[in-house]
Amino acid sequence: MRVVAGLATAAVLVLVGAWLAMERWLDAPVAIDEGAHRIEVPVGQPFSRTAQDLAARGFIDHPRIFAAYARLHGTDARVRAGEYEIQPGTSPRQLLALLESGAVVRRSITVVEGWTFRDLRRVLEEDTAIAQTLAGEDDAAVMAALGEPGVAAEGAFFPDTYLYDKGTTDLAILRKARERMRAELDAAWQSRAQDLPLANAYEALVLASIVEKETALASERARIAGVFIHRLRMGMRLQTDPTVIYGLGPGFDGNLRRSDLERDGPYNTYTREGLPPTPIGLPGAASLAAAVRPDERGETYFVATGLPDGSHEFSRTLAEHERAVARYLRRYRNRTTGH
Repeated sequence: MRVVAGLATAAVLVLVGAWLAMERWLDAPVAIDEGAHRIEVPVGQPFSRTAQDLAARGFIDHPRIFAAYARLHGTDARVRAGEYEIQPGTSPRQLLALLESGAVVRRSITVVEGWTFRDLRRVLEEDTAIAQTLAGEDDAAVMAALGEPGVAAEGAFFPDTYLYDKGTTDLAILRKARERMRAELDAAWQSRAQDLPLANAYEALVLASIVEKETALASERARIAGVFIHRLRMGMRLQTDPTVIYGLGPGFDGNLRRSDLERDGPYNTYTREGLPPTPIGLPGAASLAAAVRPDERGETYFVATGLPDGSHEFSRTLAEHERAVARYLRRYRNRTTGH
């Protein structure tokens, strides 16, 4: 009996020792270099494979113990897929808690005000962390995938910074930006000034996209919108270069010629009255606000001042405008000749 008791005691001591050793190992920092390291847990991957991957990367040295501990506590089934960032000093126990928390790395993509939809798609395609599901699809197919067949893609997405997890689809990001634009445009339209010569919110979106392209100065947006609204009231053509440039497409070489202004097309506001058929870019909140609450001063013209701040000079009459153009040309010549 004493032998059996002794063996039982020894077994208990071995188990206790093993347990204490495991506890010490679980709380010891993993051996990684300075700086954060990232790991990815694929969707549906067994936790035993995740433990092996961690060992292969040098984060843990006992993957079977790690997996057994997780299984014992039921945390292996609660580990969430995604990309995680491991900081120096993290212990295996903390690592397991991190994987269970779902605190995945959040990436971001910034959609810039004034971009075209072509610009947006290019940036999405170049981001290797985004799952590509729309490659080769035209814009009409993209809008159909978003549940809006027949809706123009240009101007339909709100410029902002969007957070996403690695593996998020391009369609999911576009859906976020589309929902934001719908909400922002609806809010702007609800707050519009009375008696605007705009038939609906979509026309406000088109005007906002033109305002976005015409100036980067926040102080000028509403005033430039006021000029265009004044022209629409008068039945005067908008005569704005950005719409013509948009109509020329990706082949535009940066040099807008007189022949371009004279060649008729749906986006040529020199040859056609009213707004172009679609937006010409992605307007931000400030341009949306300017389009629906313009600063109307009876001004019919504006031209760049040629000053470093990128400002414009506004005029009521053609004679005033011609003098403003002459001042701009003098500044331009002085700048290019060095006088």
